[in-house]
Formats: sequence, C-alpha cells, structure tokens
Amino acid sequence: MVEKSELIFGVRAVIEAIQAGKDIDKILVKRDIQSDLSKELFAALKGTQIPVQRVPVERINKITRKNHQGVVAFVSAIAYQKTEDLVPFLFEQGKNPFFVMLDGVTDVRNFGAIARTCECAGVDAVIIPSRNSVSVNADAVKTSAGALHTLPVCREANLKDTLHYLKESGFHIVGATEKGDYDYAKADYGGPLCIIMGAEDRGISYDNLALCDEWVKIPMRGTIESLNVSVAAGVLIYEAIKQR
Repeated sequence: MVEKSELIFGVRAVIEAIQAGKDIDKILVKRDIQSDLSKELFAALKGTQIPVQRVPVERINKITRKNHQGVVAFVSAIAYQKTEDLVPFLFEQGKNPFFVMLDGVTDVRNFGAIARTCECAGVDAVIIPSRNSVSVNADAVKTSAGALHTLPVCREANLKDTLHYLKESGFHIVGATEKGDYDYAKADYGGPLCIIMGAEDRGISYDNLALCDEWVKIPMRGTIESLNVSVAAGVLIYEAIKQR
C-alpha cells in the first residue's frame, strides 16, 4: 500500500507540486480526463521529465478513494540530482568519479540492493532513466538499508545523451552483457568510470551498448544463464574497487 506521504492527489494539488519543483516519480491520469484544469496540468508538465500514465479510473480508485479528480502523483522518497551538475563537482573535489547506470531495472528490491552495494563501495552516484525504470519509493529506501538517503541518484530523460556527456568528460564506459567480449576482470576500471547494468529480461539497450568502450561478461559455470542483476552489479563494482 502506498503511504499517504508519498501521494499527492487532485489536479490543482498536483499542478502546485510540479510548479514547486517537487521530485515526482510518475503521475497517473484518468484515461478520459477532460477539463480546463487538466489542460493546465498538461501545460505545467511541458518541459519536465515526469512520466505520465493514462489509466482507467478504477486503478486510481484503488490507490485513494479521496477526491482525486482523476489525477494522482507519486512523490519520490529522495531528491534527484543531475549528472551534468555532479560530474564537475566531483572533478573539482579531486575525485576519480565512479558511477553505476541502470538501464531498465524496474524491480524495487534489485534497485535497493544495488544502491546498498554502491553506497558500501563508495560509488559516487547511480544513474537511472526517467521512464521505464524503478521508482525511488519507500520500499526502495528500505531495501537499500537507508543507502538511498546518502547515495546520489541522477534521473535522466535520455541515457544515450548522458553517456555522450560522460564520454566527452573522459569517462570509460563498461557494459555488463552476456554478449561481452571477455571476462569482467580484464576490463579497465582505473579512471573516471561508468558501469552499465541492464534489465534482466532484455539487458542493456542496443543504443546504449553501442556507446560502451568495453563489453564484459561474468563467466557462468552452472546451467542457469545469468545472475540476478543486483548480484552481477556487486561482482563488477567490487572488481572495480579492487583495481582502483
């Protein structure tokens, strides 16, 4: 069940939250919504990265029975950051930045477990897309053992653009994929680094994979074809730490 503190409902309340710059994970809108106020809502959403889903009113009614007017917003449990703000800050601090990018990970428990590993290993930030991705809600924070309260999370509209920016900033991009050219331990994790982990069902998208400097794989000795993505992330992150 969604905690009340994570929800904003009603068209005017959601518009005010957008205008106030609240970090909103997604907005559900009644499929056949028709009102002058709803037009104002869509105008407020222009230029934002907030995902909007049109759904049957029954789905919204299951979330809240209060006067939602066909609109509910899920507020993030954290404040998101921007990669383009974080990179120069880390360089100015004299750091050798280390990011983990999650391309299409939607399971909250996997995300929380990866965030926990990242925080323990001193990773500087996790990067996620604004669409087709996990939401940083109370369950994610709980699974992360509180790591998401201190680990920066960057939410980006376009991971491809973000990867181009990282490459231009001198980052080495390592993609974890079953199509990998060689064993993960042979990759170069020494300099500014971004490791990409893909969704378990489809892996890293082709466009993002094409921007990787190295494709690596974790050897499988058993009969199952792949590790859980949070376990695989832990293997690569700690190999990187060993090298760094």
